[in-house]
Amino acid sequence: MSLFEARVQAQAFDLAAEQARLSALGPEVGAIVSFTGQARGEPLELEHYPGMAERELQALLDGARGRWPLLGAIIVHRHGRLEVGAPIVLVLAASRHRRAAFEAADFLMDWLKTRAPFWKKEAGGWVSARDSDEDAAARWR
Repeated sequence: MSLFEARVQAQAFDLAAEQARLSALGPEVGAIVSFTGQARGEPLELEHYPGMAERELQALLDGARGRWPLLGAIIVHRHGRLEVGAPIVLVLAASRHRRAAFEAADFLMDWLKTRAPFWKKEAGGWVSARDSDEDAAARWR
């Protein structure tokens, strides 16, 4: 059994519930690595292209699945207005061993930051892409 799922939603996600879904895949799951990104500094607004964003997130999962022996992975990305401290994105990767789970989660976040069609607006306006994000994603090419 495996689980590879990408969702875009306005409501907050439940880290424990999402992790439990991967744990329930069975006794082969030896590692689950998670990353939760949250709003910092000031409130922000996240916009996306519905349909396109989900397809791109699923393509990222497919890419990770092709590189590592994953048993499952979940990406949840929020949209809408988010206050400081609110969770924005969740990436979970499950495998038999920790190294694959760590690397896959790292890959997913690096590529999500540069490839997923989301736009962030803060008080000063729209936030531009960062060179450091592109540099981080380049190591996976």
